[in-house]
Amino acid sequence: MRSLTNATWIKAKGFLFFLLGLLSGGLLLSDRPTWKIALLLAISIWSFCRFYYFCFYVIEHYVDSNFKFSGIFAFLSYLVRAKRQKARI
Repeated sequence: MRSLTNATWIKAKGFLFFLLGLLSGGLLLSDRPTWKIALLLAISIWSFCRFYYFCFYVIEHYVDSNFKFSGIFAFLSYLVRAKRQKARI
């Protein structure tokens, strides 16, 4: 699969992710419209955003500046390799 390089399509992809998030969150809240569910949904979204930031910014800038992450699976494979390398030492 080729990398997406066209700025218009990159923006469209981001907008579609935003719409998907709004739709799924709206459906969850319409199924169970309580403040508890809304709060838990907001905490979940915030936590996943922080995890994403951790995977791609914190690790790359503060832990290992030589490795460039390309996705969650690349991050997970990085963790597995790092654990294996520590086990060998």
